Parts: sequence; structure tokens; C-alpha cells
Amino acid sequence: MKSAARAQTEAGAGRAAPRARPSNADALVAEIRNQLGDDWPPRIYRERILPLRTRSHAVPAPKKGADIEVQHTLLGIELKVGRRRVSCPDLATARYLAVFARAGVGNVAVPYDITKISRLADELESAWQRMLLLADFLTEGRTPSTRARARSAATKVARAEIEEAGAGAAIPQFNQNTSQRGERRVS
Repeated sequence: MKSAARAQTEAGAGRAAPRARPSNADALVAEIRNQLGDDWPPRIYRERILPLRTRSHAVPAPKKGADIEVQHTLLGIELKVGRRRVSCPDLATARYLAVFARAGVGNVAVPYDITKISRLADELESAWQRMLLLADFLTEGRTPSTRARARSAATKVARAEIEEAGAGAAIPQFNQNTSQRGERRVS
């Protein structure tokens, strides 16, 4: 006769049921996109940034393993991508561009209204980190190389979708109608 502890161990009692893990990179990326929903970074870019009035901005492409930092210098705020530096008008813009530099996107749309950049940078940074954490979570218990491939696959798909959406015009369109008064009535 088996002991009660041994019977529970063999039956798996007290343990959570093993969750089904995606078997390949495509399934993993699809699962990440599905779980993030509205917080999938390319979706934020397409639905919340591109409808705004934007200008196109070039972002230096990082080399493999290059650090991406936002630096405060005597000349202002800079985004450092590897050895290259990009001068930014403010901290929010530098944070915003850093997300796309991490993704490896070359040209992005930057909102012309600077009051919206900070909120969008927050959303993009948190969505990007959630994407990477979810990739790690879904590959928990696997080899480090498999986990790295999962993160890389998610980044590659996100980069492709952002590049496909485009960077918008280099110069934003302005409303040429400058009159602020209505028509005058002649009595």
C-alpha cells in the first residue's frame, strides 16, 4: 500500500496544471500579441501615434549589443545609441526615440505636439517591457538560447510592423487658414 504523500506526488495533487507553451517562435509571437492586445507596441504606434500630426525622424540603428541611453549633457538631452548621439529637444522625445532605437526601427513618426510625447513615451516603454517580460514568461524553464530567440522574434515582428506602418511625412501639414474671426456682417 502506498503512503498518502507518495500517492499525492504521483497524481500531481497540489500542483498547478502545466500550461500549454507555444512550440515555435511564430506561435510564441502570436501568443504575445494576443495577450498584449491594445498594448502591443506596433498597435499603439498605428492607432495612437500615426493619426496625430507627426513629423518623420531618423533613429540611428544600434549594432548588436549596443547600449541605448538617454543622457543629460551640458548641451541638453541626447539619445546615445552605441557610439552615435542624437540631440533631442527634451527628455520625453529622447525616451520616445529610445523605444524605437531598441526595436531597431530606422525612421519613426514623432508627434508634433510636444505635450503628447511624454504620455506616448510612457505607453510605449511599458508596452515594450511587457512584451519582453511576456516572452520570458512564456519560455520559462527553457534554455537561455530559446529565451533569447523568443525575445528576438518578438522584437523582429514588432519592428517589421512598425516599419510597415511608416514614418509619416518629413514635415507636418499645417492648416493654412489663419483667420481667427468669422465673416463680418455688413448692416
